[in-house]
Amino acid sequence: MSEAHTPRGLVGWLPWLWSRVLFTAPLPRADRLRTASLLLLIVLPAILLYPSRSYHLLEPDEGRYAQIAREMLERGDWVVPVLQSEPYLDKPPLFYWLIMLSYSLFGVSDSVARIVPAMAVHFTILMVYLLGRRSLGERSAFWGALLLALMPGFIGMGRLLILDGLLTSLVMLSLLLAFEAIRGERLRKLWWCLTAIVCGFGVLTKGPIALLLLVPPIVMYLFLMQSSVRIGWRGWLSFGVIVFAVNFPWYLAIYLREPVFLRYFFWEHNVLRFLSPFDHLEPVWFYVPIVLGGLLPGTFLLWSLAKYLNREGEQRPPSVGYWMLAGGWCVFFFSLSGSKLPTYVLPAFPCFALVFGHLIVNTHWQRSTLLRAGLATNAVLLIGFVYVALPWYAKERSPMGRPELVREYLDEPGSFVVCYPRHVDSVAFYLERNDLNNVRSKETAQLVQSLLTRPRTVILFTHDHSLEALKQALPPALQVSESISLRRSYPGFPLLEKLAGKTPWGLCDIGVIEIKELARVKGTAKR
Repeated sequence: MSEAHTPRGLVGWLPWLWSRVLFTAPLPRADRLRTASLLLLIVLPAILLYPSRSYHLLEPDEGRYAQIAREMLERGDWVVPVLQSEPYLDKPPLFYWLIMLSYSLFGVSDSVARIVPAMAVHFTILMVYLLGRRSLGERSAFWGALLLALMPGFIGMGRLLILDGLLTSLVMLSLLLAFEAIRGERLRKLWWCLTAIVCGFGVLTKGPIALLLLVPPIVMYLFLMQSSVRIGWRGWLSFGVIVFAVNFPWYLAIYLREPVFLRYFFWEHNVLRFLSPFDHLEPVWFYVPIVLGGLLPGTFLLWSLAKYLNREGEQRPPSVGYWMLAGGWCVFFFSLSGSKLPTYVLPAFPCFALVFGHLIVNTHWQRSTLLRAGLATNAVLLIGFVYVALPWYAKERSPMGRPELVREYLDEPGSFVVCYPRHVDSVAFYLERNDLNNVRSKETAQLVQSLLTRPRTVILFTHDHSLEALKQALPPALQVSESISLRRSYPGFPLLEKLAGKTPWGLCDIGVIEIKELARVKGTAKR
């Protein structure tokens, strides 16, 4: 290497290593898709996703999102998300809209609500194959999509009734389209506009995170590859205008109806949640076991991937680097955040799946019986999980796992019900109620004052010691006239008790609080 071409400093060495050593091969052709491969990627995920949607809603997230969409549809309001008849301003509405549309077509139920995440997961798998073949070739894209369809982390988390499955499908599609826009010698404007449109819908799903998962990988890729593509301020401006145009109508409508939304959502639920988290606090290494376990059987390919990247003379296309950047950035970004949930890194799984797909096609793994055995094992385990284990677990952990106990207290029309200290939204969903009041622990004094104004109040105690804590706070004029515990035991099966827990998620006890004099009169009348 001549001195004139010797890179200087880290900023010089990184692009040189990336574009001159690691990823030097030309981009592969977009091979024609194979009908058999496409059919397999239609049928296999369909078996895992669609027939197994009818199980109890998991608290708190699934119950919340199913209930919000039900209330919005019942009110005929497509602008303001509502929960228990109160505005719920934590998230934008695209996910709710799709569930509402599903309810409108097929009726309101938990299985109908889950059509949305199931279709989002399936769509992602198909896009990895159909568009992924343009960046890595048909064989690599097929193996990547097949791996993704059998990854326990992706199928297990993506099928849940939460926003992350839909967000992942939109982020992945925008990444696929963005690569088509920047893969040549200059920016391809049509692909760039399509990228912006899809990213706009991602913002309408969960806010600015759709931008944060898309833009940095694009910038890093162009820098590391020393690409001749120049997006420029006009390109970024047009991108921003399109994203803005997709979101502006709803954001304007919600601002006119609920002016507090913009500050509450953008500042408190995005900036502050990242910088000064107020819930879901986890260490920086939190996602390491989640990603390693969720990628199986791909996790066993990591050592082969490291050797493949270190192999001299190997012709590796730059698209492999692009997908490594996209997946790695997602995990890195959320690892920096103090607020963490396992599902946040879901968008990384399709990116890593494409990298593994390329590795399989270009190494001995393509002929490996061990890999095929691992995929077959994953398929059997996933079928057992989605058809047996998940429904059982959901029933055991659901507040409505034993509906007769709950209905006895809540079926009375007009009964005043308080959730203390958290919402129990799946109860509201299954009982078709929009009037369950929520009182936090710090508001116990106000709750006691409210109890003194009503002859009878039903309270759903959502924490293990909430009933005893409220008993201690009750004045002499109030008493717990009835109570029932939803705690369970599994005599002789300690492992089951550990897996399912001693109480359902979100509902430990049900109690009735009455004013003593009224309760005494009622008891006398009964005698």
